[in-house]
Amino acid sequence: MKRRELIQSALVLGVVGAFGGISTAFAQAAGAFKKVRREVPRSTPGKIDVVEFFWYGCIHCYNFEPKVNAWAKKLPGDVLFTKVPIVFQSQRVNFQGHQRLYYTLEAMGKLDIAHSKVFEAMHKDKKQLANDAQIFDFAESIGLKREEFANVFKSFGVNAKCAQAKALFEAYGADGVPTLGVDGKFFTSASVAGSEDNALRVVEALIKRQRQA
Repeated sequence: MKRRELIQSALVLGVVGAFGGISTAFAQAAGAFKKVRREVPRSTPGKIDVVEFFWYGCIHCYNFEPKVNAWAKKLPGDVLFTKVPIVFQSQRVNFQGHQRLYYTLEAMGKLDIAHSKVFEAMHKDKKQLANDAQIFDFAESIGLKREEFANVFKSFGVNAKCAQAKALFEAYGADGVPTLGVDGKFFTSASVAGSEDNALRVVEALIKRQRQA
């Protein structure tokens, strides 16, 4: 671990350990998290939102996936964890198609069996899924009906989900992935907090803060 990461790790651990007795301003000054660009209302009354912004083509997201999934399984019942695929403006990368792929799998109830296969296809098998035809080929290769998948992929429901994801990512104001957002008010990441483990600790502290708010 580099000197900067060691210092930041110590600061974050101090913030997490004494979070109830210090101000949000002090915690933010430690570089542990950032405030959102525009606050977002809770998606579900009585639940604290935690979102993971990701992109299938991101190697850091791929590597983070097992850790964040294991962590999310242990979250308390008042926390709602959601994955949100993001889109950056690019003419060379099929961000929109990858986002639609996620929400199509969700709409078809296939995320549990197919989400990790998308990551593996892109990072192990080096499939770019660079256009709709390649995505449909992939869907067919994992046992989904091509025509049914294509219809859902182009549906109003998936369009709406993509629009919501775009608005949410813009509201948070993050500029990279993977990024973890908390309750429509804060976000952090490995680059902000110093490491993946630090980022998860910061999210846990922010959850406690929001529970007491």
